[in-house]
Amino acid sequence: MIPLDETGRSKPARRSSAPGGSVDGRGGRPATGPSGRARRTPWWMLVPAAAVLIPLFAYPIYQLGLLSVLDFRQAQVSGGQPTRFVGAGNYAELFGAERFWSVLLATIGFAAACVVATLAVGAALAVLLTRVGRWPRTLLSVAALSAWAAPAVTGSTVWMFLFDANLGLVNQVLGLDGHNWMYDRYSAFGLIGAVVVWHSFPFVMVTLYAGIKAIPDATLEAAQLDGAGAWQQFWRIIVPILRPLLTIVVIQSIIWDFKVFTQIYVMTGGGGIAGQNLTLNVYAYQQAFAASEYGLGSAIGVVMMVILLAVTLAYLRALRRSGEPL
Repeated sequence: MIPLDETGRSKPARRSSAPGGSVDGRGGRPATGPSGRARRTPWWMLVPAAAVLIPLFAYPIYQLGLLSVLDFRQAQVSGGQPTRFVGAGNYAELFGAERFWSVLLATIGFAAACVVATLAVGAALAVLLTRVGRWPRTLLSVAALSAWAAPAVTGSTVWMFLFDANLGLVNQVLGLDGHNWMYDRYSAFGLIGAVVVWHSFPFVMVTLYAGIKAIPDATLEAAQLDGAGAWQQFWRIIVPILRPLLTIVVIQSIIWDFKVFTQIYVMTGGGGIAGQNLTLNVYAYQQAFAASEYGLGSAIGVVMMVILLAVTLAYLRALRRSGEPL
């Protein structure tokens, strides 16, 4: 039965809502998008992790920032003198020292070289894992994961024995008896960088290998039928698909390599001859614990944290501008 209005004409039928939507009351247009409760659900799921991580990181960062604005030395630690607030005095002393800027440049250059080498080695081996048989893939994976699992102190010590000036296997093979690899600044940085890459590339390799295996075979087969070689498949198909994973490994590698400490400290004895192999992390250790300048060492730590945050945010912003999902 058709309903009639006061004039005897039939009433227009009420518009039904679209599938998955609801009528919003304004001309019967279906409402789209998640409800407010659905939008809040991901944030509520982050609460347990935030409840653990925020106190775990917030207090050390607060203490680091607090020490960086105080005159805090061994006399203050032992209670012989009162702690004095100096504001930006530690930062002014730090930025006014020529040594800080040379160490900063060395740290940036060393970290950049390690990141590029780690990504190159890890990506190449990830592609290799997809092209070899079962047993070679297993052996390569076990060898790589063994390097990853080795403690940094142990790995650095083993490499020092291999490159020892008198008893090292490398010098004996190359016929360089008595050659000290740690005497020259650049050869020392090169050797330390090799150890850092040796410790870091398995993470990149495993991550990218898992991403490559998730790519449908039909995609790579279609590219091969179109005449794309292995190199073109890697740059035109694999890299764009794996860009979110590459974002993770790049940021992780930058953070790890920028704050390398153990390999440099162990292999150079605390910074090399006359501090020629110092990086910011080792420099902060020297100032805080060797010289008992805890405030100045904390200021170096704050500067490192700000640099890493700035690099990470800039990289993420560049990805957002390029339209890549984060």
